[in-house]
Amino acid sequence: MSVFSGVIYHAVGGGAAASFYLPFKKVKQWAWESYWLISGVGAWIVMPWLIGYLTVPELLNVLSESPGQSLFYCFFFGLLWGIGGLTFGLSMRYLGLSLGYAVALGFCAVFGTIVPPVFEGTFVGLFANTGGQLIILGVFVCLVGIAVSGRAGILKDKELTAESKKSSIVEFNLNKGIIIAFISGLLSACMAFGISAGKPIAQIALQHGVNELWQNNATLVVVLAGGFTTNFIWCVVLNLKNKTMRDYRNGTSFQLFNNYFFSLLAGAIWYMQFFFYGMGTTQMGKFDFASWTLHMSFIIIFSNVWGFYLKEWKGTSAKTRMHIYLGILTIFMAILLIGRGTYIGG
Repeated sequence: MSVFSGVIYHAVGGGAAASFYLPFKKVKQWAWESYWLISGVGAWIVMPWLIGYLTVPELLNVLSESPGQSLFYCFFFGLLWGIGGLTFGLSMRYLGLSLGYAVALGFCAVFGTIVPPVFEGTFVGLFANTGGQLIILGVFVCLVGIAVSGRAGILKDKELTAESKKSSIVEFNLNKGIIIAFISGLLSACMAFGISAGKPIAQIALQHGVNELWQNNATLVVVLAGGFTTNFIWCVVLNLKNKTMRDYRNGTSFQLFNNYFFSLLAGAIWYMQFFFYGMGTTQMGKFDFASWTLHMSFIIIFSNVWGFYLKEWKGTSAKTRMHIYLGILTIFMAILLIGRGTYIGG
């Protein structure tokens, strides 16, 4: 039953990741860099340390006893992932939830799933057993589903007028969004590398009596600190360049409270994706590297649900909507394949 629990945890995490951008719609008269930075404080500083202290009682001792090399690589991959997270937020601005998630996370799923076993020298061995073969097949099917979803976005771009696109996505820009989403997908996969590099930290947490489900929470503190560093620097640069530093203090008391609250709420929801992702990886057996593909796939499914709810596909033809339906169904099939392969392998 542990594999089934792992899939459920990844589903909850995927749902959180697909939903975190929604509170931003309640933020008024703030520049993107302002609400993104405040959400980052909640997502990458407040929540990791708060949850870390609640689930890893000897958190500081665990970190102090961790190998310096693991801490360095966790922080380093966090820095790179931070750039991916930064560009991910930009891709949502230009593509919307449905297409933005599909393109960015498609690349992210592939890199995050395949690179770790390649790096560890175990990738070829996956083809030698049924479980590994099913997982590889699941990754391929996931790519097909992502391609179909991307095709739906291209058809949508051709069918709708500029006014129609911007009625649901204010800054819609397909070309700029695709390029940014590619960069985001490439660098966002570094989160999987950071968690993998933090396995010695997780092991030390277990030695301190931490529940198996919470072992990755100590690692997340380090990885997300790296992610916050790059986002903090870039957002402050934009604040200075665009003269938006005043966003943090100007406005009525109600407006400021509203903006801070919903920005921090977005960050808290965002963090929960990796809280549940970390739990899910502990349940996936020796094929835990497949957790990344599961996580990405669930995000794409839930983001498309939100995309339809927010009428991002309003005015498109039946053919275009059929493409996005088929894409979601294909990705769901990939999830079943990966889950089955992990179960057999475990």
